[in-house]
Amino acid sequence: MELKIINTKGEAVGVVAVDPAVFAREYNEALVHQVVTAFLANARSGNSSQKTRSEIAKSTRKPYNQKGTGRARAGMASSPIWRGGGRTFPNKPEENFTQKINRKMYRIAMSSIVSKLVRDERFIIADAVSVATPKTKGFVQILKNMSLFGGSVLMVVENLSEDLFLASRNLVNILILEPHQVDPYTLLRCDKVVFVREAVEKLQEQLA
Repeated sequence: MELKIINTKGEAVGVVAVDPAVFAREYNEALVHQVVTAFLANARSGNSSQKTRSEIAKSTRKPYNQKGTGRARAGMASSPIWRGGGRTFPNKPEENFTQKINRKMYRIAMSSIVSKLVRDERFIIADAVSVATPKTKGFVQILKNMSLFGGSVLMVVENLSEDLFLASRNLVNILILEPHQVDPYTLLRCDKVVFVREAVEKLQEQLA
């Protein structure tokens, strides 16, 4: 299987042979959903904390008499059914949200996502992406030449240089990562995904 390579001027400069097992896999929506859900769950900090009825700073005195008022009986104002009371099943910082995903499942899901990007013409392979100076203006011109300016773009380079990082950090819709930092959620949410040739080789090594 071969994919087209373009340069920073948007011109086709050749093709690269890729593994069909990574770039031409059938889309498994159920597996992708499971992997993305687990990725987002594992990214949760889990620092939410709520109070139980014993931790609420309210009097433990019985609010009113048990009988004769016509209202439902109540024991204390910190009851979970009262406004301002404690929670029945509160969130605590020690709560564990992690979900386990097998390595084989993760690789298949990533290959499925990449293959869908290729079929939807959202996956682009660039010969190389670099800037002479750490200026946003020059990097924006490269994006315009490659018809990428205006939407959300994930760009994956083999080694992120300081100049390229500084030139791109002011662009809110542009994210530049190295191959080992790519995740399924970011691949799906970006309009276009750009891999340099060397990054494609590393991606294949990771997913093979």
